[in-house]
Amino acid sequence: MNSIETEIKPPSVLPATLALFTSVSTLICCALPALLVSMGMGAVMAGLIETVPGITWMGTNKAIVFTVAGLVLTVSGAWQWHARNLPCPADPAKARACTRLRRIGWVLWWISVAAFAVGGFFAFFAADLLL
Repeated sequence: MNSIETEIKPPSVLPATLALFTSVSTLICCALPALLVSMGMGAVMAGLIETVPGITWMGTNKAIVFTVAGLVLTVSGAWQWHARNLPCPADPAKARACTRLRRIGWVLWWISVAAFAVGGFFAFFAADLLL
């Protein structure tokens, strides 16, 4: 391996994946309870809280959950934006893989943004509408 190949790093989908996991936590803390209760499944929600007590903490501290998720989403978006023009390897197979990973990273990031928005709606707006 020469020095040029070691300098070219393929894009990583790790930041987008972390953003997806943190954004999904906003859905778990806020959208899932609202969905279950609005569908008349309060007993299912009570069983879920009994099984996974962290959901209660996440719902109580939703400002912390959304702040962390928003920060990870912002950093991930900045990383994706920075990596958009980084060079891919000259080898055609590696170049295709590099381009595909960049596309996958953006798709994951946009799914994360959508999950964050849905969780935010249920956490801060729908709670007032349902009460």
